[in-house]
Amino acid sequence: MTARKRAELDTVRVLLTQLGITPEELLSNPAPREMPTFAEYIDRVAEAVTPGTRNAYGSYWRRIRAVWGSRRLDEPSPLEIKALSEQAKASAVVRANSRGGRTAAEHVISSLRCLYQHAVADGLLAEADNPAARVAKPRRLASARHALTDAQLAEIVTVSATTGNDPELDSLLIRLHTETACRRGGGLALRPVDLDHGQCLIRLREKGETVRWQPVSPTLMQHLMLHAEERGDGEPHGQLLRYRDRQPITSRRYDHLWVRAGRHLPWVATQQISTHWIRHTTLTWVERHFGYAVAKAFAGHTGRGDAGTTATYVRADLHEVARATAALTGEQHPLAAPLPAPDGGTLWHLPAR
Repeated sequence: MTARKRAELDTVRVLLTQLGITPEELLSNPAPREMPTFAEYIDRVAEAVTPGTRNAYGSYWRRIRAVWGSRRLDEPSPLEIKALSEQAKASAVVRANSRGGRTAAEHVISSLRCLYQHAVADGLLAEADNPAARVAKPRRLASARHALTDAQLAEIVTVSATTGNDPELDSLLIRLHTETACRRGGGLALRPVDLDHGQCLIRLREKGETVRWQPVSPTLMQHLMLHAEERGDGEPHGQLLRYRDRQPITSRRYDHLWVRAGRHLPWVATQQISTHWIRHTTLTWVERHFGYAVAKAFAGHTGRGDAGTTATYVRADLHEVARATAALTGEQHPLAAPLPAPDGGTLWHLPAR
């Protein structure tokens, strides 16, 4: 070590002694990393999250960028976050099914929590310094959705099969969702490779990156296979549901279907009926006839929910879901033992395509 280097070290030791700081304290408290701005960090997080998360929070991140883009992540206080959520609530678009902007306020807070959770993981902030975690989300109101009656569902089936520019496609969509209670995203994600013809199973990939095999009736499987053969592009990993010109459908097909149903059935438009109402209908029927555990498995839910720890011990298996599917559709299923229809018969008679 040179004399100059020793002199510099001596100077540092004297300075540390005067400040009352030990070398160990310097090592255990490294210099903080440079704090990024919201504009910088939103781009980084958007690249790291799943497409579903990016779609859910994208519009709210754009709002945050417009308001706080040049500010550092550690600048806003919980009070400012609360004020931003209230602004989103006040400016929410009023629709027929609007709930006073509560959802917009909730999503602003959730989108900020997502940003700050990544900032904590990156070591930019301590968990205790996360301001979004200290802002309560608005209390959720009870859902207005409920199970449809047999007559209402029959009307929707009839309209989908007799109107529009592609009744075959719309009938297939309605039947798919009534048999499986899958979400709209699950239907759009279906691929030819997800069809297990021999066991009458389809592989559903839905929100939260969940994947499950769902039993379907032989009739629905036959129509899904025929649809893939007639309209597919030959790619087993391509999208299954397509228009006559072989172009994949998008969520817009569902939107048009329900708008058209609302024109023919005024109560559909008034109550803002959507594909998720069919999910409610099917799961309600399954729960009433086969119990909570089977309905939970039928829905693809994996959390404990309100059932608590007990749900860990009463999980239904694939064969039980297949039995429910057989009773629901009135068709025997390869994975289910012969089972008479429960009192009240099947939920509805699903028409052939």
